[in-house]
Amino acid sequence: MNISPCHILLIEDNPLDADLIKRAIQKAEPGIVLEIASDGEEALSYLDKWEKGGPTPTVILLDLKLPKVSGLDVLHRLKTHPVYKLLPVVVLTSSNEVFDIRQAYTLGANSYILKAIDYDQFSNAISLIHRYWCGLNIYPE
Repeated sequence: MNISPCHILLIEDNPLDADLIKRAIQKAEPGIVLEIASDGEEALSYLDKWEKGGPTPTVILLDLKLPKVSGLDVLHRLKTHPVYKLLPVVVLTSSNEVFDIRQAYTLGANSYILKAIDYDQFSNAISLIHRYWCGLNIYPE
């Protein structure tokens, strides 16, 4: 089990979804480090922060439908980066399009999860994501 504090980067442009995700994660682990990027451009700026010594996340939650730079483009940049390509990226989106699912996995997504419309289902999905990626998964050194 991962004993270091979990650090999540949420890339989500919808403030309501971001707030629901934040509340669900903080309910699962009150002291969690959660950073939020509200568009693809802001998400890519984290690469510079990490290269300058900023803390890298344990897992990235990525929406696909983002302004400025699409989620698929963000995923491509992350998964082709020589250092950060190993960071787990969970696509968390409302897109059930076959193209998006195939493209996300082709680009290296570690998981693809549809946002549930029902709050309880959505909250449970976030809790399961948190438990798996922040508790059960083992990361390379």
